[in-house]
Amino acid sequence: MKIKESLLEKIEEKYPGYLKGEKLDKFLEEFDIKFAAGHWAAGDFLDRFATDGYWPELDSSLESQIERVAYAGIKGIEFHDYLFLKKGLEVDEDTIIRTKELLEKHDLIPTTMGINMFTDPKWKFGSVTNPNKEIREEALQRIILAADIAKEIGCQAFSFWPGQDGWDYNLDSNYQKKFNWFYEAVFEASKRAKELGLKFGVEAKLKEPKEGNMIIPTTHLAGWIAYRINKELGGQYMGVTIDYGHEQMYGVEPAFTVYVLHEMNVPIANFHVNTAKLRSNDEDRIFGTGDIWRFIDYLYASVDIGYNGWFAEDQFTYRMNPIDAMRLSKEMFGNLMKKTLLIYARRKELEEARQSNDQAKVIDVIKEIILYK
Repeated sequence: MKIKESLLEKIEEKYPGYLKGEKLDKFLEEFDIKFAAGHWAAGDFLDRFATDGYWPELDSSLESQIERVAYAGIKGIEFHDYLFLKKGLEVDEDTIIRTKELLEKHDLIPTTMGINMFTDPKWKFGSVTNPNKEIREEALQRIILAADIAKEIGCQAFSFWPGQDGWDYNLDSNYQKKFNWFYEAVFEASKRAKELGLKFGVEAKLKEPKEGNMIIPTTHLAGWIAYRINKELGGQYMGVTIDYGHEQMYGVEPAFTVYVLHEMNVPIANFHVNTAKLRSNDEDRIFGTGDIWRFIDYLYASVDIGYNGWFAEDQFTYRMNPIDAMRLSKEMFGNLMKKTLLIYARRKELEEARQSNDQAKVIDVIKEIILYK
């Protein structure tokens, strides 16, 4: 992001009122705020109740998803590695070539390559923590291959969400073995990130699809692992992907998590933005439709630590046309970021109020920006 005092001083003058369309695009561009969407946010959506999907009439091919992301006015797109793989570990070079053509055609930037080892039943007992050594070895190969695909496509990062790694019942797993297997895998992934010059992030989540716990239930644990690995490798090669909804699941303050990672010198490879109720499930609804005070606090933290990466929609808006959902999420994000920057422009005043130990003064500094601007 380009956060210059001269720009901050002109926000209200140049960008009054609610931002949308070209006005919103100009605001994001001027402050170099990078906004993306996961390709899955542009397709049909399934769940265990609507097994035929909510929008079966939608073409959910990769080409159509790319077109819909572009049509929603979003500049970046996040992918999953399985899109570029044939059966097994064979890379589909034709799909990579075609995707590059589509990205150029629609003026889209590839951002992050996610690693999908959660939809295939092969991984139902885990990927890199599977008790079967052959499956663990194949999972590690998938991670390394995803990094290579990310580099070939032009992504800046690759990210691992270990959705099927964890447990469903107490005593059904050897926790120590699982942790060690996971650590070994992400250590190798971090070495590959170092070799390729990519960011690598692990995305934590409390549970779901695992009913008990996932192997990395909190971003704090992911950050500690990254801290250890980076110390071993002598650089910032492993980081985290922080998902707002996942932070909500275990009721932590997401903004505090951002600062903790920064103080640990652990990079944030990617921000996933969405909405979920506090201590609920990962609903992945439109960003900005929940507690805007908490959202703004989260965005303020990202600005304050100097984050310069992508903010990506990770959402499953089951009953809403995905183009409308992506557009609305971008609008909500942009307008909340505007409020965030208005507060950041008054950060000296805010900090003085904080230091006074007068909570009313703090609220007085920010109340009109949050509720009126």
